[in-house]
Amino acid sequence: MEQSIKISNVNKKYGNKEILKDVSFEAQKGRITAFLGPNGAGKSTTLRILLGLDSADSGTAFIGGQNYAKWNEPLKKIGASFDGVGSPNDRTVYQHLRIISVSNGIPKKRIDEVMEITGISHKASSQVGSLSLGEGQRLGIAAALIGDPQFLIFDEPTNGLDPNGIRWFREFVKKQAKDGKTVLLSSHMLSEVEAVTNDVVIINHGKIVTKGTLDTVMKDISSLEDLFFNLTDEGNC
Repeated sequence: MEQSIKISNVNKKYGNKEILKDVSFEAQKGRITAFLGPNGAGKSTTLRILLGLDSADSGTAFIGGQNYAKWNEPLKKIGASFDGVGSPNDRTVYQHLRIISVSNGIPKKRIDEVMEITGISHKASSQVGSLSLGEGQRLGIAAALIGDPQFLIFDEPTNGLDPNGIRWFREFVKKQAKDGKTVLLSSHMLSEVEAVTNDVVIINHGKIVTKGTLDTVMKDISSLEDLFFNLTDEGNC
């Protein structure tokens, strides 16, 4: 199985508005690839296309060499923490993870493992609606891990986490890459991204404005934040 995420020449319009314009980049095995851009730049649309939640007008978005929709029991290959928990508020944490595991033929014992990894074991019987924002983020990450997938896609995974949680996620995501996982990470917390990422892709107005290894794209620039502001409209605020 190919172990990269590869987006090639993806274009997308909504009506007459171009949302994505020839977007191409790759996330590789054993590396953390940061996908960055201002609000409205096209990040979420790209990720939605990648995860089969939207379709491209042209181009391809492959995970492991094929579209997300073509994977049987996809959670055993692909884990994504994207766009909320996606559970009724009165369902417990354990019930939520159990339903996800059953849907993809994942052993029941894996539920306890991912709750332990993400530090929410003590919340197993709590209703999803009672969780704090940070606890909800950890539950989303637990759900992404449930099938022990090769590919991990995280959208704003540290949103709502306290400093201890942010530190936990930093070490967690680095370990995933060290273990050979393919990690694609989108976040607005640029200092945290800089601390963990290997490769950087920045999108602005639907176009990729830079991509490459962290050292390459930051050549002669003191921080990822400075690079981001230099290449996007955020620097003109």
